[in-house]
Amino acid sequence: MKTTYKLFLLLTLFAFSNCESYLSKDPIGLLTPEQVNLDPTVTSVNYSVNSSYQLLSNTLNIIGEWGWDDGTVLRNDFVLHDIASGDMQKKWNPDGDQAWMDEFSNYSFIASNGAFNGIWSYDYEGVSRTNTAIDYLTDEDVMSKLNIEPALKNRLLGEAYFLRAFYYFDLVTLFGDVPLLLKPLVSFEEAYEVAQRTDKATVWDQISNDLKSAKSLLPNTKYSSDSEKWRVSKGAVIAMQAKVALYNKQWQEVVTFVSELEQLGFYKLNDNYFDNFSVTKEFAEDEVIFAYDHQEAKTPNRGNGLCALIGWGFVAPRDNFVESFETNDPRLKYTVDVENKNVNKILGTLDGSNKGNDDAPSNRIFIRFADLLLWKAEAYLELGSFDKSILLINEIRNRARNSISIDGSMPPTGTLPDRNLTSTNKTEIMDWLMHERRVELGFESHRFNDLKRWKKAEEVLGGYGFQSKHYLYPIPQGEIDKSGGTITQNEGY
Repeated sequence: MKTTYKLFLLLTLFAFSNCESYLSKDPIGLLTPEQVNLDPTVTSVNYSVNSSYQLLSNTLNIIGEWGWDDGTVLRNDFVLHDIASGDMQKKWNPDGDQAWMDEFSNYSFIASNGAFNGIWSYDYEGVSRTNTAIDYLTDEDVMSKLNIEPALKNRLLGEAYFLRAFYYFDLVTLFGDVPLLLKPLVSFEEAYEVAQRTDKATVWDQISNDLKSAKSLLPNTKYSSDSEKWRVSKGAVIAMQAKVALYNKQWQEVVTFVSELEQLGFYKLNDNYFDNFSVTKEFAEDEVIFAYDHQEAKTPNRGNGLCALIGWGFVAPRDNFVESFETNDPRLKYTVDVENKNVNKILGTLDGSNKGNDDAPSNRIFIRFADLLLWKAEAYLELGSFDKSILLINEIRNRARNSISIDGSMPPTGTLPDRNLTSTNKTEIMDWLMHERRVELGFESHRFNDLKRWKKAEEVLGGYGFQSKHYLYPIPQGEIDKSGGTITQNEGY
């Protein structure tokens, strides 16, 4: 087994801070070079995959120690996606606390804003860990020595391929061309070779290849592991294949992949909208396809630290977001209880429980079936099958109007009426789709990417300061500086 150097701490890809004491500290869960030098065991191989999930979490200080300025206290999805989308503002009562977050409300950020360093660090740390796992699992000598069960080996390898694809999907949609690292670095020469941007088309191809590999390795079951239901499943892989096709405007492939997922029979819309988010329903409902499993009272910590920020007044809706919901739509209060300033969808509760809890058990939902149905509706719309598109939009609305409201009552008759099935006005149907995605998926970090891929961002967000250059975020300035200019900046920054 080759030695894996921590060159990401020395060069541009994985430098988290200029603090000497921090650079000498290994991120929690990372296999160190000393560990890699030891004879690997089945346990260490399994751990190399498990640690690859951590960078998806909202757990505090996974790769830092209260590094607010460099954006590493927790994943910044709520800043980069939800605040930037115009749905969310930093706090209920805006103040000077963490002013760098406010810069996403008015697009006044520059390349040195810590949010960019944060997400770059999280995603590339995730890539690094998956590469270590893949290196283990594809080393025939190691696998032969361990005599690992083929089914376990295949499942772990499939998970690692999916996670690498997932991290690169985030990177390419945020930054465009990015360095493509596919194996642990074994020399400084290799590190310098990868310290340059790869054309986004090549990155997209790699994402597709990793997903194809993952799909062939994972079991044809709803859960890859009955005892650890949080693991990547074949359904999650197919869903990501559909998402990749969506972002590349491969409309027929979107339909094909979503239909393939439906045929598995594992997923459907939950009867009640909030079942997707309730801590009492985790892995006991029918709609969530991929989520990070936050758990409380674990060592190392595994809780949802974003709930702690909510306790400090962070994460609040813009008025425009609240006003976008139709009258009596129960999804509004399930998303955010304005009166009590509770973000129920993130807390996983309806009574404010977990607010202020830095170790909350509420999961981070990444993919659920409603999202896929709306992808399919969009694909049908682009293919000219207007009636099929509207039927799917109405299916989402039907579930919403038949969900018990937060006060225990049913929405009044006439709430969320079906859209006109006979419409052939593509612009009208697209408006319906855009609206439904906003209210159905609010605060789930989808809208900013939606507005960008629809080329609607300037129209919708222009009043907040969005310009054409903002279709891509800037490469973190620190990464460019450390590369000596080998990594170049996106246009306009």
